[in-house]
Amino acid sequence: MGASLGNSKFVSEINVTPFVDVMLVLLIIFMVATPMMSQGLDVDLPQTKQVEVLPTEADHMVLTVRRDGKIFLDEYGVDSMEDLEGYLQRLVKEKNKSLFLQADKEVPYGIVVEVMGHIKAVGIEKLGVMAEQPEGAAPGGAKPAAAGTRK
Repeated sequence: MGASLGNSKFVSEINVTPFVDVMLVLLIIFMVATPMMSQGLDVDLPQTKQVEVLPTEADHMVLTVRRDGKIFLDEYGVDSMEDLEGYLQRLVKEKNKSLFLQADKEVPYGIVVEVMGHIKAVGIEKLGVMAEQPEGAAPGGAKPAAAGTRK
Protein backbone atom coordinates (compact mmCIF):
# COMPACT_ATOMS: atom_id res chain seq x y z
CA MET A 1 0.00 0.00 0.00
CA GLY A 2 1.47 3.35 -0.91
CA ALA A 3 0.71 7.00 -0.54
CA SER A 4 -0.53 8.95 -3.52
CA LEU A 5 1.36 12.05 -4.54
CA GLY A 6 0.07 14.96 -6.59
CA ASN A 7 1.18 13.43 -9.89
CA SER A 8 -0.42 10.03 -9.11
CA LYS A 9 2.84 8.15 -8.40
CA PHE A 10 2.92 5.75 -5.51
CA VAL A 11 5.69 5.72 -2.90
CA SER A 12 6.80 2.15 -2.24
CA GLU A 13 8.86 2.80 0.93
CA ILE A 14 7.55 2.06 4.41
CA ASN A 15 7.67 4.90 6.89
CA VAL A 16 9.40 3.37 9.96
CA THR A 17 9.42 6.51 12.10
CA PRO A 18 6.23 5.64 14.04
CA PHE A 19 7.55 2.10 14.57
CA VAL A 20 10.85 3.41 15.99
CA ASP A 21 8.97 5.83 18.26
CA VAL A 22 6.83 3.05 19.69
CA MET A 23 9.87 0.81 20.23
CA LEU A 24 11.75 3.55 22.08
CA VAL A 25 8.78 4.18 24.36
CA LEU A 26 8.53 0.45 25.11
CA LEU A 27 12.26 0.31 25.81
CA ILE A 28 11.97 3.13 28.34
CA ILE A 29 8.98 1.47 30.02
CA PHE A 30 10.87 -1.81 30.40
CA MET A 31 13.99 -0.05 31.68
CA VAL A 32 11.95 1.65 34.40
CA ALA A 33 9.79 -1.35 35.31
CA THR A 34 12.47 -4.08 35.44
CA PRO A 35 14.26 -2.94 38.63
CA MET A 36 10.90 -2.73 40.42
CA MET A 37 10.13 -6.35 39.56
CA SER A 38 13.32 -7.73 41.12
CA GLN A 39 13.15 -6.00 44.50
CA GLY A 40 13.12 -9.22 46.53
CA LEU A 41 11.27 -10.11 49.70
CA ASP A 42 10.68 -7.80 52.64
CA VAL A 43 12.85 -9.11 55.48
CA ASP A 44 14.24 -7.17 58.44
CA LEU A 45 17.70 -8.74 58.72
CA PRO A 46 19.67 -8.77 61.97
CA GLN A 47 22.70 -6.49 62.12
CA THR A 48 26.33 -7.43 62.71
CA LYS A 49 29.66 -5.63 62.39
CA GLN A 50 31.53 -8.18 60.25
CA VAL A 51 29.87 -8.92 56.87
CA GLU A 52 31.02 -9.71 53.35
CA VAL A 53 29.36 -8.65 50.13
CA LEU A 54 26.92 -11.21 48.73
CA PRO A 55 28.27 -12.79 45.52
CA THR A 56 26.63 -11.46 42.37
CA GLU A 57 27.00 -14.53 40.17
CA ALA A 58 23.90 -16.57 39.40
CA ASP A 59 25.13 -19.81 40.98
CA HIS A 60 23.53 -19.20 44.38
CA MET A 61 20.02 -19.21 45.83
CA VAL A 62 18.57 -17.42 48.85
CA LEU A 63 16.30 -19.19 51.33
CA THR A 64 14.14 -16.60 53.11
CA VAL A 65 12.19 -17.05 56.35
CA ARG A 66 9.81 -14.13 56.81
CA ARG A 67 8.42 -12.80 60.08
CA ASP A 68 5.05 -14.49 59.46
CA GLY A 69 6.78 -17.89 59.12
CA LYS A 70 6.48 -18.19 55.34
CA ILE A 71 9.47 -19.69 53.58
CA PHE A 72 10.69 -18.72 50.10
CA LEU A 73 13.43 -20.18 47.92
CA ASP A 74 14.46 -17.11 45.94
CA GLU A 75 11.01 -15.63 45.09
CA TYR A 76 9.13 -18.94 45.05
CA GLY A 77 7.01 -19.86 48.06
CA VAL A 78 7.49 -23.18 49.86
CA ASP A 79 4.20 -24.62 51.11
CA SER A 80 5.50 -26.72 54.02
CA MET A 81 8.68 -27.90 55.70
CA GLU A 82 8.20 -31.31 54.07
CA ASP A 83 8.30 -29.73 50.61
CA LEU A 84 11.43 -27.75 51.51
CA GLU A 85 13.78 -30.73 51.28
CA GLY A 86 12.52 -31.64 47.81
CA TYR A 87 12.98 -28.11 46.53
CA LEU A 88 16.46 -27.90 48.06
CA GLN A 89 17.44 -31.24 46.55
CA ARG A 90 16.25 -30.34 43.03
CA LEU A 91 17.16 -26.66 42.86
CA VAL A 92 20.28 -26.37 45.02
CA LYS A 93 21.99 -29.72 45.61
CA GLU A 94 21.58 -31.25 42.13
CA LYS A 95 22.56 -28.01 40.38
CA ASN A 96 25.55 -27.52 42.74
CA LYS A 97 24.51 -24.01 43.79
CA SER A 98 25.46 -22.15 46.96
CA LEU A 99 22.70 -21.47 49.49
CA PHE A 100 22.28 -18.38 51.64
CA LEU A 101 19.80 -18.19 54.52
CA GLN A 102 18.15 -14.91 55.42
CA ALA A 103 15.71 -14.86 58.29
CA ASP A 104 13.86 -11.92 59.76
CA LYS A 105 15.25 -11.00 63.17
CA GLU A 106 11.79 -11.54 64.70
CA VAL A 107 11.61 -15.20 63.57
CA PRO A 108 11.90 -17.58 66.56
CA TYR A 109 15.25 -19.32 66.83
CA GLY A 110 13.57 -22.74 66.77
CA ILE A 111 12.19 -22.19 63.27
CA VAL A 112 15.59 -21.11 61.96
CA VAL A 113 17.19 -24.22 63.49
CA GLU A 114 14.46 -26.42 62.00
CA VAL A 115 15.09 -24.93 58.53
CA MET A 116 18.83 -25.46 58.97
CA GLY A 117 18.13 -29.09 59.92
CA HIS A 118 16.25 -29.61 56.66
CA ILE A 119 19.14 -28.03 54.76
CA LYS A 120 21.61 -30.38 56.46
CA ALA A 121 19.34 -33.40 55.81
CA VAL A 122 19.49 -32.73 52.06
CA GLY A 123 23.28 -32.82 52.20
CA ILE A 124 24.07 -29.15 51.62
CA GLU A 125 27.37 -28.57 53.42
CA LYS A 126 27.99 -24.88 52.77
CA LEU A 127 25.41 -22.41 54.06
CA GLY A 128 25.81 -18.66 54.14
CA VAL A 129 23.87 -16.59 56.66
CA MET A 130 22.79 -13.11 55.61
CA ALA A 131 22.86 -10.02 57.84
CA GLU A 132 23.17 -6.24 57.55
CA GLN A 133 25.82 -3.88 58.80
CA PRO A 134 24.64 -1.29 61.35
CA GLU A 135 23.80 2.11 59.87
CA GLY A 136 26.94 3.81 61.25
CA ALA A 137 29.31 1.09 60.01
CA ALA A 138 28.28 0.98 56.34
CA PRO A 139 29.46 3.92 54.25
CA GLY A 140 26.54 3.76 51.82
CA GLY A 141 23.84 2.54 54.20
CA ALA A 142 23.17 -1.01 55.29
CA LYS A 143 23.14 -3.60 52.55
CA PRO A 144 22.34 -7.32 52.70
CA ALA A 145 25.48 -9.39 52.88
CA ALA A 146 26.69 -12.81 53.84
CA ALA A 147 27.70 -12.83 57.49
CA GLY A 148 29.54 -16.12 57.34
CA THR A 149 29.46 -19.67 56.11
CA ARG A 150 29.65 -23.02 57.79
CA LYS A 151 31.12 -26.22 56.44
